[in-house]
Amino acid sequence: MKPILLQGHERSITQIKYNREGDLLFTVAKDPIVNVWYSVNGERLGTYMGHTGAVWCVDADWDTKHVLTGSADNSCRLWDCETGKQLALVKTNSAVRTCGFDFGGNIIMFSTDKQMGYQCFVSFFDLRDPSQIDNNEPYMKIPCNDSKITSAVWGPLGECIIAGHEGGELNQYSAKSGEVLVTIKEHSRQINDIQLSRDMTMFVTASKDNTAKLFDSTTLEHQKTFRTERPVNSAALSPNYDHVVLGGGQEAMDVTTTSTRIGKFEARFFHLAFEEEFGRIKGHFGPINSVAFHPDGKSYSSGGEDGYVRIHYFDPQYFEFEFEA
Repeated sequence: MKPILLQGHERSITQIKYNREGDLLFTVAKDPIVNVWYSVNGERLGTYMGHTGAVWCVDADWDTKHVLTGSADNSCRLWDCETGKQLALVKTNSAVRTCGFDFGGNIIMFSTDKQMGYQCFVSFFDLRDPSQIDNNEPYMKIPCNDSKITSAVWGPLGECIIAGHEGGELNQYSAKSGEVLVTIKEHSRQINDIQLSRDMTMFVTASKDNTAKLFDSTTLEHQKTFRTERPVNSAALSPNYDHVVLGGGQEAMDVTTTSTRIGKFEARFFHLAFEEEFGRIKGHFGPINSVAFHPDGKSYSSGGEDGYVRIHYFDPQYFEFEFEA
């Protein structure tokens, strides 16, 4: 399994994301560049230039017309996917940590950090009403007083958003009223990443407490736990197998104290039902910050602290693999 190596960033990768068809892969890092690649051969399609700080998050809408990015330069930007033109710019008071389109691609949400005396907010803009962006007036803004949001995704059917917090809590906020529908705390430390399954019925969280957990996306009921001995930075669910891939490694600042052999920078594959690890893939020279499955389940990508993105196409053995219970 020889990976395709994508070298388009000078700093560590913060998030990678496929579009719905899976022909494009969007990558953002702690440099101001937003890259988009062809996932089939790793050729770079282009860049979205305009940010002036680290870019924390990226999302593409349902038909890959628009791209949304949130950055530490205190802005959230909307781009035309095909031409790379900047369509809209929303200024914020602090860094934008998470962003996302709802299922229809008409409503965007993003959350801002709690920093420099400003609170953590989740803002909702309706793109069908241009005045909201022009006047920087979201149709709804939810304050988060207790602990800041570190990752958030749209729930099923765009009815709510699921947000993971610094303290390990999971919340479900209604996208219509803004009220908290469900709150649970299964993780003991920060939730680094949330990714939904293909059919949006469940989602997996990756946490600093060395576990990834599977939840029901409507009730937030906790279903499975995948344990490792290192912080988990990202986890993704396979669209057509009962597999989860976990990416992690120790804290970036401790990396120099261990050799790469024992650095545990592998991507780890777990069985969804049995919570058993059945495979590892080495490669990165540093913790893996983001993993994503291709929507057809035949390949996956990982982006690391080393600034590289690797696209791995699975061997035939992977598809023939039967888990023996």
